[in-house]
Amino acid sequence: MTLISDLDQLEGPLTNPVLTIGNFDGMHKGHLALFDKVKERAKSLQGQSAVMTFEPHPIKVIMPGNGPPLITPIQQKLRLMEGTGIDVIFCLPFTKEFAAISARDFVKDILVDKIGIKEIVVGYDYTFGHGRGGNIQLLKEMGSHFGFTVHVVDPVRINNTLVSSTSIRNLVQEGNLKEAKKLLGRDYQISGTVVKGKDRGDRLLGFSTANLELIDELTPGVGVYAVRAHIDDQTYYGLTNIGYNPTFGEGTFSVETHILDFSRDLLGKTIRVDFIERLRDEKTFESAKELAEQIGKDIVRARGLFKEIS
Repeated sequence: MTLISDLDQLEGPLTNPVLTIGNFDGMHKGHLALFDKVKERAKSLQGQSAVMTFEPHPIKVIMPGNGPPLITPIQQKLRLMEGTGIDVIFCLPFTKEFAAISARDFVKDILVDKIGIKEIVVGYDYTFGHGRGGNIQLLKEMGSHFGFTVHVVDPVRINNTLVSSTSIRNLVQEGNLKEAKKLLGRDYQISGTVVKGKDRGDRLLGFSTANLELIDELTPGVGVYAVRAHIDDQTYYGLTNIGYNPTFGEGTFSVETHILDFSRDLLGKTIRVDFIERLRDEKTFESAKELAEQIGKDIVRARGLFKEIS
């Protein structure tokens, strides 16, 4: 896989490239359908499969402060893209200057002259260029003129639910990670750096926790979850509590992960957490002892889940 962050890196057009373009937030099953079509067509042309995406998300430039929380931060998105087997990933900086490029200039100057596209694969609702002035009809007209083919991929539905970033975002925020997984094709994941917490885990409850300062923007709904934690190159099971620690009356939002059968110091490490299943709501307990007893029950239930999936 080749990652290109500046079109000036290109020494010339790609070899019979088949390209898809989008933000691909979530890298969900709808996006994967586009990628599969790109790879299929590139193989038939003995060409290169390519994806173009942008950093930051265009809405953060066009409407700063108004965009929805991202499902996949850029490093996770690129990692997932690489895992699809695409040959070339264009991750281009999205600036106000880039946003000002007209739809026609985008196609001619970038897609045709720079990249040399032979075919392009887009979703059913694709728009592009300044003010979203370009649409599939314009793309087909320009394809006829410049000699490239346009493929339009239909929406993907699972159990009558449209697979979209909006649907996934809503499910994650509701804490419905099982349904989100069906649309994503994988467990929802967050990443964070372990920072110093309140030091209550071992001292008051008998369960050490890693307090996470999140890299992600989208956090699952408040509650307790069975999770899989990736630390360095190792994978462990655990529980993550997302919420406000009501038993201790502080009201401070936190994301804390207890890793089973693990005793190493994680302070300063960045870990990734896959959400497997929501176990319960966050509750207020009468005492730290009562909370510790409930955590013990949560661990027993989680171990049962882990045994089923291992």
